[in-house]
Amino acid sequence: MCMKENYTLEERRIVMEIKEILQNQESQAAMKQLMSDEIMNLIHENMKPRDTIMAYYRCAIMEVETKFKVLNEQFSLEYDRNPIESIKSRTKSMESLAKKIRDRNIPSSLEAIEENINDIAGVRVICSFCEDIYMLANCLLKQDDITLIEIKDYIKKPKPNGYRSLHLIISVPIFLKDEKRDMKVEVQLRTIAMDFWASLEHKIRYKKNLSEDLQKELAEELLYCANQSAELDMKMQKIRNKI
Repeated sequence: MCMKENYTLEERRIVMEIKEILQNQESQAAMKQLMSDEIMNLIHENMKPRDTIMAYYRCAIMEVETKFKVLNEQFSLEYDRNPIESIKSRTKSMESLAKKIRDRNIPSSLEAIEENINDIAGVRVICSFCEDIYMLANCLLKQDDITLIEIKDYIKKPKPNGYRSLHLIISVPIFLKDEKRDMKVEVQLRTIAMDFWASLEHKIRYKKNLSEDLQKELAEELLYCANQSAELDMKMQKIRNKI
């Protein structure tokens, strides 16, 4: 039986997995029943609330991205410089979200997930200089529709492994057809050097089958590189200030 065109790719994937199981374990009659429109509609309806809330998070990302793009344009017009090098964004994958729910023993309801997980939507702003990070964060937080929920300054107080970044958890409204809805977004602000280090550290950290001695050696080298990157940021900031 053909699947309707309005089913999502994930819904189609789930059905195909079920179909493969049935081909191995059940009769063709049972498979035909499971592939009926009634079962497909049930899957579709169960996934719709989750898809809707993820769409809301994507809308919140667009709101935050627009705010930073407006600030960047204003600085370009008034001061002939762009404090923002690039903006990246993402919504947390379902696999990563499921792992966090399990690790933190969060109820699986959408309400509990929204309440307890703050980084489902993420925006990363890459700046040229450290001073631009704090300037942009201050400009964002002064806007009357932005509510600060939490701030973590890993620039002034880096993580033990050397990680540096300014993290903001904010609430931003999105305007839907019949309502206004406040959504949480995690904003990370970094310099180019901080982002370069974090990207490479992330790739190395997920390498498997490393001995404990090698892991310790790599951790020490990564910390050294992080400190060198921070020193480079300070030197570039001093050069900019002289100009």
